[in-house]
Amino acid sequence: METILDSLRQFWAYTSFPNFTWQHLMMIGFGLVFIYLAVKKEWEPLLLVPIGFGMIIGNIPMLEGLNVGIYEEGSVLNILYQGVKQGWYPPLIFLGIGAMTDFSALISQPRLMLIGAAAQMGIFGAYLLALTLGFAPNEAGAIGIIGGADGPTAIFLSSKLAPELMGAIAVSAYSYMALVPVIQRPIMLLLTTKEERLIKMPAPRPVSQKEKIIFPIVGLLLTTLIVPSGLPLLGMLFFGNLLKESGVTRRLAETARGPMIDVVTILIGLTVGCSTQADKFLTGKSAMIFGLGFVSFVIATFFGVLFVKIWNLFLKPGKKINPLIGNAGVSAVPDSARVSEIVGREFDPKNHLLMNAMAPNVAGVIGSAVAAGILLSFLG
Repeated sequence: METILDSLRQFWAYTSFPNFTWQHLMMIGFGLVFIYLAVKKEWEPLLLVPIGFGMIIGNIPMLEGLNVGIYEEGSVLNILYQGVKQGWYPPLIFLGIGAMTDFSALISQPRLMLIGAAAQMGIFGAYLLALTLGFAPNEAGAIGIIGGADGPTAIFLSSKLAPELMGAIAVSAYSYMALVPVIQRPIMLLLTTKEERLIKMPAPRPVSQKEKIIFPIVGLLLTTLIVPSGLPLLGMLFFGNLLKESGVTRRLAETARGPMIDVVTILIGLTVGCSTQADKFLTGKSAMIFGLGFVSFVIATFFGVLFVKIWNLFLKPGKKINPLIGNAGVSAVPDSARVSEIVGREFDPKNHLLMNAMAPNVAGVIGSAVAAGILLSFLG
């Protein structure tokens, strides 16, 4: 009888129940909220479902030594997590993004690239705020990149500068990417007048196949010669775009923007979610990171819209830019461009801003990678 009781006690010790805490329950609750928002609200479901489910997996408590947890060296989850920790997954994501992105709007209106550059103030604004709050320079740089509204870039930079903060930074970045329509719309309305919202912009000019092929090559040279440390992201972004636009590598482009990016998205979302173990995630620093992430999105949207308003002071009538596309300078493609379109049509159903907004939107992708390269070169 005593042997049976000992066996039962041993079995009970190996279950999750004796190790379960309210912190684990809270993180599982967060995971369920992510899944709810993805399914019910359809907010970035391709990201929030894997991250939310990963949060649940990562917060099933267990005895150490079972070689199962994501932080236990050699476990399956730990091996998959190396793609995040070592920064392998983000360049592959950028390859897929390049293969699915049409840069025609930017090529036809290169001046709108300045809006994408202005929106990167969210990165450097959050960086300065993080320094003020006492974060080390490398931690502040990793936190600041959240303002670029680019999850893979945030993961890549935090893996190099502050791996211990990667879970909070990645979850914060993806959370606010999903909340782009909620965060940006009030700021856009606050900063613009009714007359500005009604400004109509001409449709982008047609772009030739030759221009589309030349752009990724020239773009690569111009950006990486200035910021070589951004090469892993920028190189893969422009390579993926060349696969798409060359016309002779269709199978490779379809693989990059289809099966490959889907697999990597699953792995990056699931492992980032698993990394949010309660004992490592529920800290004061994590709370500050989430606050700074929100502020960085606000700053990025504010400066993007404000930059267009100031620019319009120097433009002739007929050449003015609708400030509602200023929000699209962040790297959340194509969500922030869709916000420009939706808000614009609220005030004039015939005013279509989507194609114009795509120019600063894709410029924001490039800009966030360049900003990450700059921070890495100074802080790495």
